[in-house]
Amino acid sequence: MATQTLSSGTTIGEIADRIYRISTPVEIPGGGGFSFNQYLIDDDAPLLFHTGLRKLFPTVSAAIARVMPIERLRYVGFSHFESDECGALNDFLAVAPQAEALCGQVAAMVSVGDFADRPPRALNDGETLSLGQHQVLWLDTPHLPHAWECGFLMETKSATLLCGDLFTQGGSDNPALTESDILEPSEAFRRQMDYFSHTRNARAMLERLAALQPSTLACMHGSAWHGDGAGLLRALADSVERG
Repeated sequence: MATQTLSSGTTIGEIADRIYRISTPVEIPGGGGFSFNQYLIDDDAPLLFHTGLRKLFPTVSAAIARVMPIERLRYVGFSHFESDECGALNDFLAVAPQAEALCGQVAAMVSVGDFADRPPRALNDGETLSLGQHQVLWLDTPHLPHAWECGFLMETKSATLLCGDLFTQGGSDNPALTESDILEPSEAFRRQMDYFSHTRNARAMLERLAALQPSTLACMHGSAWHGDGAGLLRALADSVERG
C-alpha cells in the first residue's frame, strides 16, 4: 500500500509484507521534530508493537482502523515499560476484547502484571509465537539500550527486527522505510541525549541480534530501515564502544 497520511499528520506505510509503520510527528519544545512509531502486523492474530502515549490513542487507533478493525487485535507488545511504549495499553485492551499484553518475563513481573487490566502473555527469552502467516521471536536485551526488562521481537518470515529505541532518529518527517544511512543521524542523536545504559553486555547482545540477519529494522523513532541489518548492528556496537 502507498503511504497514507491522516488529518492528524500520522502516516501509515507498509515496510514489509503486511507489516505497517504508524508514525505520529510531534514537536519537542526546544528539541525540534520527533516521531513516535508503532508497528502493526496484520495476520490471523494481529499484533501491535508499541502503543504510543496514552493521549495519542485516538490518533493511533484511527490509523489502525485504516488497515483492519481494531477489535481484531490479539497482542499488544512493547520493548520495555515507558509511556511511549505502552501508555495506551489499557485503552487498546478495552476496545479489543481478545487482546493480551505481550512482553518479557521481567516486564510482566515488575510492571505489566500490575498495570495491565488483563494478565499479560509473558514470553521467555528465545520463545516464538505464531500469528498465522507471521511468526515472532522474543529476545531479552536487558539494559539495551535501557531498562532491565527490555527486549525485542523478530518477525522471522520477513526478517524484520522490531528494535525499539535502537537507531533512534530525530525529525518528524522521515520516510516510512529507507535504505539511506541511519547510523550517523542516530548516533548524533545519542551523543546529544545519551539514552544508552552502556551495559557491559551490549556487544554480546548486539552480536546475537546480528546473527539473526535481519533485513529490516523497525525503529521506534524515525524511519524503518532496509539492508544489511547484521552489518549495521555490528557498526552500532563499534560506535557505542567508542563512546
